[in-house]
Amino acid sequence: METVVLAKSAGFCYGVRRAVELAARQHGQCAMLGPIIHNAHVVEDLARLGVRRVDTPEKVAQGETVIIRSHGEGRAVFDCLRSRGARIVDSTCPRVRRIQQLVSDAEGEGRWPLIIGDAGHPEVLGVAGWCAHPLIFQTPESIANWLKEDPERRCLPLTVVSQTTCTQKLFEICVEILKKECTNLKIFDTICNATHMRQSEAAEIAAQADAMIVVGDRQSANTRHLTEICSELCPQVFPIERADELPVEQLKMCRRVGLTAGASTPARIIKEVYMTMSEETIVTGGAEDFAAMLEESFKTLNTGDKVTGIVTAITPTEIQVDLGTKQAGYIPVGELSDDPAVKPEEVVKVGDEIETYVVRVNDVEGYATLSKKRLDTVKMWETIETAREEKTTLEGVVTEENKGGIVVSVKGIRVFVPASQSGLPRNAEMSELLKQKVQLRITEVNRARRRVVGSIRAVQFEARQAAAEKIWADIEPGKRYSGTVKSLTSYGAFVDIGGVDGMVHISELSWSRIKHPSEVVSVGDPVEVYVISADPEKHKISLGLKDRSVDPWDKFMATYHVDDVAAVKIVKLMTFGAFAEVIPGVDGLIHISQIADRRIEKPADVLSEGQTVDAKIIAIDEENKKISLSIRTLLQGGAEDAQAEEEAAPEEEPAAE
Repeated sequence: METVVLAKSAGFCYGVRRAVELAARQHGQCAMLGPIIHNAHVVEDLARLGVRRVDTPEKVAQGETVIIRSHGEGRAVFDCLRSRGARIVDSTCPRVRRIQQLVSDAEGEGRWPLIIGDAGHPEVLGVAGWCAHPLIFQTPESIANWLKEDPERRCLPLTVVSQTTCTQKLFEICVEILKKECTNLKIFDTICNATHMRQSEAAEIAAQADAMIVVGDRQSANTRHLTEICSELCPQVFPIERADELPVEQLKMCRRVGLTAGASTPARIIKEVYMTMSEETIVTGGAEDFAAMLEESFKTLNTGDKVTGIVTAITPTEIQVDLGTKQAGYIPVGELSDDPAVKPEEVVKVGDEIETYVVRVNDVEGYATLSKKRLDTVKMWETIETAREEKTTLEGVVTEENKGGIVVSVKGIRVFVPASQSGLPRNAEMSELLKQKVQLRITEVNRARRRVVGSIRAVQFEARQAAAEKIWADIEPGKRYSGTVKSLTSYGAFVDIGGVDGMVHISELSWSRIKHPSEVVSVGDPVEVYVISADPEKHKISLGLKDRSVDPWDKFMATYHVDDVAAVKIVKLMTFGAFAEVIPGVDGLIHISQIADRRIEKPADVLSEGQTVDAKIIAIDEENKKISLSIRTLLQGGAEDAQAEEEAAPEEEPAAE
C-alpha cells in the first residue's frame, strides 16, 4: 500500500453535528427518542452523559426533557409528547424538516405525497408521519408496477420528494419514469447537498483506487449508499465501523486505497482509522492536513468573517442559522434585506443554505449575530464597480427625488441620477419616476465616499438606437407597427414606432374631414399604423392610421342612390356652398343655390359647421367620386327647379370628394 486518499467531506454533516451538540448541551437526565444519529458509539457516549434512549414516546416520563433525533418524527409523536408535558428539544435536520413541510403542504393542497426512499428508515417514517396518505417507493420498478396496476393513477396530482440520503442516480431514474407516465407532477430534489457531495467525491476516489474503506455504522443508510456507489467503481470495498476492523493484510496488497465515511461517523473514529492506515503507508496530504481538516469542522468565528450555514428556524424577529460551529447564528430581521417591507419567509425558508456576514461574536453566551444585508451590500459594491468597467446595465427602484435628480436603489446601493440623465424631457417632474423600476448604466463610482452616479438616458439611447437599426433594416411599405403618439402639429401627428418617429399626415388620420389631429388622437395614445413610404437616406417615414381595407366610396355606392335622402353633417362652409359628410370619408357639395328656397348672400346665413340636415342626392359622378346635394329640393318638393339651378351653376366650382 503506497497511497491513501482521504475524502475531504468524510464525517459529520451539519445536521448530524447539530443534533449531537444539542444532545450534549442538555444538563442532567433526559431522553433521546431512538438513537440521536445512526452511530452506536455516539449513542454510548451520550448515555455516559446522562442521555438515556427510549424507543416510544410513551416511555418518556411526565415532564421529562426529550430529544427528537436528527431523522425527525411524525406529527403524532410530537402530539403525544406534548400531551405528556415533555420539554421537546428538536434536533431534526433542517433538510428533513423541509421535506416534512413539503409533504404536509402537498396534502393540504389536495395532492398525493410520493416519497422515494427506504420505507423502514426512521427519516422516511418521520416524513410519512406528516401526511395521511403517503406513497413510499424504494425502487424504480416498484413505481412502474404501481402505475401499471391502475392507469388512472397517472392522473393523480403527485408531489415527489426523496430521502435526504437517496442516491442521485436512483432519484433521477424514478423521476424519469414519473415524468414519462404522469400528467400532474410537482418534483422537489430533496437530496442533501452534503450527501450528494460526499457521494460524488467517494465515486471519484473509488474510480481510481484499488480498494475503498467506508467507515460508518451499518445501520446508517448514508453509509450503505456510499458502499453501494464505491462497489460499482472499485474492485474491493470494505465497510467498517472502527479501526480494529481494518483488513490490514488485504490492504497491503493494494497500491492506492481510498477512505471515506458516512455522515454519522464521528471525527475521532475517522482519525483512528486514518492513523492506523498511516502506520502502514504514505498518506496523501499527511497527518497535519487531516488534523487541520478536523479543526476546521470545529472552527470558531470572528467579526467580519463570511460564513455559510443552514436556516433552522424563522421567527418574527430573527432567523436562526446553523453554522456548524460552536456558536449559534442569528440574523435579526432588519439585517436580512435592504427592503424593510419584505417578509423573512419571502427571502429564506427552513433548510435553505445562506451566506452571511459575521457582525458580532458573543463567546460567553455562545452565539453570533449575522447579517445577510451587509454581505449583499459588499457583493453589490463589487457588482457596481464591475458594471462601470464593463458598461453593463443594472436594474433598481427610484426611492427619492432630490436637488438636481433622483436616487435609485440598486440592491441597497444608492445611485444618484442627474435630471439630465433621467430620460425624462426637460422641465418634467422627477416625482413621476418614484417607486418605478428603471434600468441604468453606472458612470461614476467612488467607494471611499460611497458615491455612485448613473444614467437612465444612456440605456434608453442605446435601446432606441438598436431598435431604430432593426426598423430601418426591415421597413417596407405596407408593414404595420404598434406605436405611441409623441406629438401633434396642425398638419399631422408624429408616432414613435419603437425607436424611430414617423409622421401621420392629417389626411391619413381619418376618412372623415377633421380640422386638427387632436380630434382623432392624443399625445401618449397607443396606435396601430402602417407604412406608406420610407426614405432611409433622409430618415423620413410616412405613416397611415385610417383603415384602407374598406373604401368609404364603395360603402356609399352600396348604400345610396340618386334621389335618396340622407342626414348629412355640415363640415365646411365656402363662399359657393357647403360641404357635407354623407358617411365618414365621403362628402358631398350643397351648392349655395341648393341651400334654401330663396336667394341667400352666403351659406353661413342658413347653415353652420357641425349642423346635421336632411339633403337629397341629386347627382353622383362615379368617375370623379363627386356628389351633389340639395336642401332646396326637399323644401320646395320639386326637382325641376333644382335641376335648372344645377345646370346654371358655374362649371368651375369645386365639388367634394
